[in-house]
Amino acid sequence: MSLVLRWAVLAGAFWVTTLIVDGIEIKDGAWNYFWVAALFGLINTFIGSLLKLFTLPAVILTFGLFVFVINAAMLMLTDRWSDVITIDSFTSALIGSLLISIFSGIANKIVKRA
Repeated sequence: MSLVLRWAVLAGAFWVTTLIVDGIEIKDGAWNYFWVAALFGLINTFIGSLLKLFTLPAVILTFGLFVFVINAAMLMLTDRWSDVITIDSFTSALIGSLLISIFSGIANKIVKRA
């Protein structure tokens, strides 16, 4: 699957997540969703991968659930580095990271089959 298509899927997952979770807001405009998706993707690729490697024992002990905590931390870091996204609390980030993972996973499966 092309990078642009995966980027669009992640931006859509952010859009759906902001509709559901009250504590996460992205300023109006489709390009802002694409900007947040690109920034989150870059942060998750570089910093998130290192964190997942360093916290591998915690990930194994929690049967992979600690990955959601890492993704929530990466979402909070995205909020910190961008003025476009606002996250009220770590709980909102944790719920948001779970929903983003679910929605982007489902959308990626659908796009792969099409």
